[in-house]
Amino acid sequence: MVRVVVYSNQPILAMGLKSLIAGDPGLELNANCSSVAALKEHLANESPDLAVLDLTTEITPTVLDELQNLAPECKLILWANTIAGDFALQAMAIGVRGVLRKALPLEAHRQCLHRVYAGEFWFEKSLTDSFRASQRVPLSARESQLVSMVSRGLKNKEISRELGIAEGTVKVYLSRLFQKSGAKDRFELALQGAKNLSMAGISTQDPVGLRSLAIDPVCPSAIERGAAGIASRSDSVSVAGSKGWTPPRAAAVRGQANRP
Repeated sequence: MVRVVVYSNQPILAMGLKSLIAGDPGLELNANCSSVAALKEHLANESPDLAVLDLTTEITPTVLDELQNLAPECKLILWANTIAGDFALQAMAIGVRGVLRKALPLEAHRQCLHRVYAGEFWFEKSLTDSFRASQRVPLSARESQLVSMVSRGLKNKEISRELGIAEGTVKVYLSRLFQKSGAKDRFELALQGAKNLSMAGISTQDPVGLRSLAIDPVCPSAIERGAAGIASRSDSVSVAGSKGWTPPRAAAVRGQANRP
């Protein structure tokens, strides 16, 4: 029996999903949480197999990271009408196993739950295509901090003081970031960082920050050096067709979902 916890702040939507779970003998509703706080408490004290998360404004990359750390064995699925490609890629890097579109048929919902529990990813083809099209370079934790700080407009001296490192070390990191991103100067790096943070729904104050940087086509040098990054993993997914649900047998590409 697959134990499922549902998070949604919209009771009518939650009731529909509860009804679907109740009608499947292989699924069991473990809990229905209407707030992130209640969801965190549940994950800290229980051991559900799946968590279906309504993509509300409360679901940020930081929250997803916290949820994954609270229950490492629980597979997270985002439940959304629409989702930005960069946010989906960020969520995938954190450990989210699927993005389930609310407009898909009930059978697709049921199949998604079973397939993610079985160890597969579930992302629609249109979404995975956007992953492949995106030129990205991976960022270390320190580089991510610097991108956020530069996007906030901080100077080298302010960054060195906030991070507790030498100003010369800050300059070395920035030089590497210019080379990685193809940015010509600090201003261009700040623009790239702000755009990436905004598209991923991440605040410049967020301690998690970006795990990779999507390169703007205006930076050809960076595209030439661009790392394949996380997007290259999108070939091991269960895919729901972009023009409606594709039957699982035709659409699924089986493969174990190893956490990044």
